[in-house]
Amino acid sequence: MRVAIITENFLPKLDGVTHTLVQLLKHLQQNNHQALLLGPESGMEHYAGAQVVGTAGLPVPFYPELKFNFFRPLFMRRLTEFNPDVVHLVDPVFLGAAGLAAVRWLNKPLVSSYHTNLAAYCTHFGFPLLEEPMWSYNRFLHNKCAMTFCPSLSTATILRERGFQRVRIWSRGVDTERFQPERRTQNLRASWLRGRKNPGQISVILYAGRISWEKNLKLLVQAYKGLDHSHCHLVMVGDGPAQSELQQELAGLPVTFTGYLSGTELAAAYASADLFAFPSRTETFGQVVLEAMASALPVVGLHSEGVCDLVLPGKTGSLLVTGKLNEAEQVRGYRAQLEALIHSPEMRITQGQAALVEARKRSWSEAMRNIVAGYQEVSSEGSELEAA
Repeated sequence: MRVAIITENFLPKLDGVTHTLVQLLKHLQQNNHQALLLGPESGMEHYAGAQVVGTAGLPVPFYPELKFNFFRPLFMRRLTEFNPDVVHLVDPVFLGAAGLAAVRWLNKPLVSSYHTNLAAYCTHFGFPLLEEPMWSYNRFLHNKCAMTFCPSLSTATILRERGFQRVRIWSRGVDTERFQPERRTQNLRASWLRGRKNPGQISVILYAGRISWEKNLKLLVQAYKGLDHSHCHLVMVGDGPAQSELQQELAGLPVTFTGYLSGTELAAAYASADLFAFPSRTETFGQVVLEAMASALPVVGLHSEGVCDLVLPGKTGSLLVTGKLNEAEQVRGYRAQLEALIHSPEMRITQGQAALVEARKRSWSEAMRNIVAGYQEVSSEGSELEAA
């Protein structure tokens, strides 16, 4: 097949969206499909056999890592020359909207994928009045496509309730060769716990992801402040706009900030910890949760979209139900879940092993076969379905 991808987000930015696109492009190349990627400027002309064409953009004021990317005339020429069998809009917002108009003019089959809960981000960044308009805008764009792929059943349920049509699940996988408990290293643990008394009795709590308040990190901070720190140590992997403020909040407490990690360094960090704390409530999947599970870590999270599809409460970790709890009750509840694992090595091992078994059921190859099957289905129909 000839697959054209129009995306708001690509390398060198590193997050769940770009990681998924990297896996998709590699799968298309390995299975003799051809790909064209139109997106933000990446400094690359090719990636995994795909032609990459970039464009300039303006940073989103409240989320500068994202940009309002411009649809270049060159994009239209490349699309026409490539003559795709199907066009895939990834998280369409600005560039995707222009791409939608271009593709409909070319009369090519069109699918979309929903990755980021932008409507929820509007509230988190202080613009609650924009949440409903963002939902309406997202629904309008996605409903112009023959299929909308999303990564989890919980997200699919929400989208359908919001009026999104023709929703399909495109799940995610994990590289179990990279992320595995055998990556554990005592040297890394020793570097984290240097200067601590009785390091063998300390449980390492790991967070990995964007260091930003939309990840609900205030809950983790407040819960951690109330723990007995003679038995625990927090390791924060990643970077982001909230890092300086977070370091001030946790000043004087046993915390290690590693900065951004990737590859074997990231895998070693997961495997060298004892439990994974992930308080986010805005995920559509939670790739870092799956990576932690593949590293045999029990997960302490919230019963929220995306994460609830991965963690089995009482078996592979715990999920705090926050619906009727006020802020203080949420902090107490989350702290109690952390304490339960900190003080029970047996529970950590049992739940960690169960998490490992669950993670190994999810492969990237199966996930990518599913979306290619969707491409083929839409392409065989000759054109995208007409939407109201």
